[in-house]
Amino acid sequence: MNIGDYIEVLDDIIKGHIVRLTPQQVTVLTTEGFELTYRPEEIIVIEEEAPLKGAFTNIDGESLRKDVVSKRKNKSPLTKKERNIPPMEVDLHIEQLVNSTRNMTNYDMLTLQLETARRQLEFAIAQRIQRVVFIHGVGEGVLRTELEFLLGRYSNVTFYDAEYAKYGVGATEVYIYQNAK
Repeated sequence: MNIGDYIEVLDDIIKGHIVRLTPQQVTVLTTEGFELTYRPEEIIVIEEEAPLKGAFTNIDGESLRKDVVSKRKNKSPLTKKERNIPPMEVDLHIEQLVNSTRNMTNYDMLTLQLETARRQLEFAIAQRIQRVVFIHGVGEGVLRTELEFLLGRYSNVTFYDAEYAKYGVGATEVYIYQNAK
């Protein structure tokens, strides 16, 4: 393994390039633009393939990293200041995640969309981003139902329909309650 190698994480659908390497850990810049750290035995070097399209449609990095929530003692409604912080938007439409759905089953597509949602939610929690909007579209409602099931497994989030005027009925907004550090 060397810096710059293209890798894939075992037991996950994360791919990227090695940016830092020590005997105990490997730091990877993922195809979605996140730096994640793994143990060397958790990754394998693979041949580089066509890159994934970005999952973000709108992100303003520094303004999203707010610790306003950490100062709150209870789960009270958003203050005016907190409402004005733009949410991180994650577009889960399959054509935004891959270049081609050829040879992908509906199950494969749904799994990729849910894994992307889980990774982005974990990223938002780690970066102390308090609001995330998942754009899932209308369709038959399968992705929305599965997304709500995924979000229901987190005790530190609440979710509701995103702002209708901006997203219509095809988006879910997630509010993340951060623990004070």
